[in-house]
Amino acid sequence: MTGVPTIAAAARAIAAGRLSPVDLVEECLDRIAALDDRLHSFIVVLADAARAAARTAEAEIRAGGPKSPLHGIPIGLKDIFDLAGVATTAHSRRLVGHIAREDAASVAGLRAAGAIPLGKLATHEFALGGPSFDLPFPPARNPWDSARFTGGSSSGSGAAIAAGLVLGATGSDTGGSIRVPAAYCGLAGLKPTYGLVSRHGVFPLAWSLDHAGPMAWTAEDCALMLSAMAGPDARDPASAGRPAEDYAAGLDRDLAGLRVGIVGHFHERDNPASPAMLAAIADVARVLEARGARVRPVTLSPLQDYVACGHLIMLTEGFSVHRDMLAARPEIYGEAFRERMSMGALFTSADYLQAQRLRRALCAEMAAAFAGVDILVTAAAPFEAPPIDKVGKFASYDVPALALPFNVTGAPALVVRCGEGPAGLPLGVQFAARPFEDGLLLAVGAACERELGARDRRPPLMPAMAGGE
Repeated sequence: MTGVPTIAAAARAIAAGRLSPVDLVEECLDRIAALDDRLHSFIVVLADAARAAARTAEAEIRAGGPKSPLHGIPIGLKDIFDLAGVATTAHSRRLVGHIAREDAASVAGLRAAGAIPLGKLATHEFALGGPSFDLPFPPARNPWDSARFTGGSSSGSGAAIAAGLVLGATGSDTGGSIRVPAAYCGLAGLKPTYGLVSRHGVFPLAWSLDHAGPMAWTAEDCALMLSAMAGPDARDPASAGRPAEDYAAGLDRDLAGLRVGIVGHFHERDNPASPAMLAAIADVARVLEARGARVRPVTLSPLQDYVACGHLIMLTEGFSVHRDMLAARPEIYGEAFRERMSMGALFTSADYLQAQRLRRALCAEMAAAFAGVDILVTAAAPFEAPPIDKVGKFASYDVPALALPFNVTGAPALVVRCGEGPAGLPLGVQFAARPFEDGLLLAVGAACERELGARDRRPPLMPAMAGGE
């Protein structure tokens, strides 16, 4: 391993006095300066503010110890999350110069826990259109191979974490936008239960599908971030009103008796995965069985049913956000976003209502499946990251997305690295659980990471960093 620390490792080193937040932030800024001209993961770097916050954190920790494991930890913010006094551009010329007046609720939680934002990270335009080459900022590149796609739309988050430019980042997920970059960039990424993390201060794509959540190198790190991001918020009408928990406390729980369902038809027939991905899922099943889990196949409706339902809802709700501006000034959007989002104009109210009826049936189906199992397993993406220049404007509609079923139902879903493909690029397995069993989900992901050794290799493009394990 290159020596880049996880959040958990850095937190232990900071608490023990072996690592200074000032030094950690400075190292991250040095890495950004050295590497990000190739990766384009940052839209803006807030170097002076981060240095000042690191000095404050160091003084606070010396005086009274760390207030949380995130105290002094450098993070990045996907640029649809508001940070007071900083532009939220959504990677679009439409919002260049749009200055946020307050922090997004989840950002406020992270900052209250002591995390230090280093800057705003690239995304697909308004979390939908990308990768695009006609926007004010270039698309992020995959640190494992800069000719490869990061996945989207939390593209800068995936790239920055994998390259060690930040230790964690926020992501949003409407149809896989946390989990696909996590898979392609070799990270852990959690789409929490719908409503567990407030979306207040996060620019919406589709309000009934949008989730905000953490991305980091490991499931443990995601658990630490989720504890700061989650919680009730009356400003988000979809808030579940659930208090945050210590999601890292149960990561070592006994998995004996865990009931695991493999949704094989999703990744074997509906969107066929590569042999390497199928082998990785088989490895995951063996790991869980060795821990005492009972594994069996589970059959749901075809993946296409979930995806057709989710795409119609996403485009209809998203079009309602952008309709007036698309009509008045279409040129201020990039081509990919403009053409994708304009499809929302083709759907009728009857179509939308029918999709919501189907959604209710699919939610009932998945709830019934969870009566017989505790965890569902499938791929996050069917293969390694493709070349970025081969990803077309409508690539996400060419085949049914493996991540979208869990946006339709709102179930929590986690991706962790589970191996690599023939090109040496990461593969990610996807776990889902019943609503509000995010802690169990993180424990399962952490167990698979430990057994499969998936945390042991970073992209081979940067020097070692202080505080690593």
